[in-house]
Amino acid sequence: MLLVHKYGGTSVGTPERIKNVAGKLARLKREGNDLVIVVSAMGDTTDELIELAKSISSSPSRRELDALMSTGEQISGALMAMALEDFGIPAISLTGWQAGIYTDENAGRARIKSVDATRIKEELKKGKVIVVAGFQGICDQNDITTLGRGGSDTTAVALGIALGVEKTEIFTDVKGVYTADPRLVKNARKLDLISYEEMLELASQGARVMHTRAVELGWIYKMKIEVRSSFEDCPGTIIQEVSEMEPVSRVRGIAHKKDIAKITLKRVLDRPGVAHRIFKPLGDAGINVDDIIQNVSEFGYTDISFTIPIDDTDKALQILEKVKEELDIKEVLCNPAVGKVSIVGVGIQSTPGIAAKMFGLLGEAGINIDMISTSEIKIGCIINEEDVERAIKVLHDGFGLGENS
Repeated sequence: MLLVHKYGGTSVGTPERIKNVAGKLARLKREGNDLVIVVSAMGDTTDELIELAKSISSSPSRRELDALMSTGEQISGALMAMALEDFGIPAISLTGWQAGIYTDENAGRARIKSVDATRIKEELKKGKVIVVAGFQGICDQNDITTLGRGGSDTTAVALGIALGVEKTEIFTDVKGVYTADPRLVKNARKLDLISYEEMLELASQGARVMHTRAVELGWIYKMKIEVRSSFEDCPGTIIQEVSEMEPVSRVRGIAHKKDIAKITLKRVLDRPGVAHRIFKPLGDAGINVDDIIQNVSEFGYTDISFTIPIDDTDKALQILEKVKEELDIKEVLCNPAVGKVSIVGVGIQSTPGIAAKMFGLLGEAGINIDMISTSEIKIGCIINEEDVERAIKVLHDGFGLGENS
């Protein structure tokens, strides 16, 4: 059987952990399985590489950052191949481009356009375990590109689809997908099954267990994904179609984000086309805008607030200063000390009282809500960053999501 596994940074964070994973893979290989393994960078390597770049340049180019940051996964891949060979298992490490992963040219956040698995299939025929550096590919200009934080998940799912496996397995430092971050909520409960739609919302709202684009790919191509522990041999959480799942409760989980900033534009002219002129240059710069709120117009003017990733703040403010002059906006304000907490579950929007209960729980805890966003399966609240962890616990207990609820 052909297996596609992905091992995250914690799973390969030390030489000892790499050897432990290699030992497990060696057993699977001796049992007759073919293996394609995707690895992340070891531990905090990616953060260390970013800091290294910043020590050289205050604003390094995206292209050179990609060239630098891709090396973390290449180190992990080479070490894993060495460890496997020490167990007597033939192995080969491949970079993203050697594995046939082709992307667009959006450095730092590239999207996979296609996968040519020819080299992987050739090496499999030779009896080798294939270790692929995750998080990276190559664009039409033959430049190395990276897929954004968590991109190794996307690499693994894309390879699973290209190789035609039934399921892609994502190995991490937790046992699966939980009702909340188990590192913050002690009685968080592991979910045995979750839909693509719910997992996508949880991931997009800050649940770091899966990369959003990996879930999107799985959903589009109906690739089952299992999230499971690298450290314990137990079943994980299966991400799959809703039709295959048992009935579930309305609220399935609590997600959170801390790495966001709130931008407010004061006294914006309330006319057709103005919003386009504000948000188009942000989109052109690759800045993802999340929650957007426009106040009621007064005397032909309004205020607009929205959230963006904290790492894009400087670039966004530079762009908005130009927009401010062009549109005669009174002021551009930035609050980097905000966070977001969301409840997620199929049927939330169509269930009376869910929103009121969420707002009541936060209000009783003295947590002020700054902005509110909704979808069919999510209600999200922007709050002070310092209140995020307390809000998670309040909502988790209030909706009875814990092990003992």
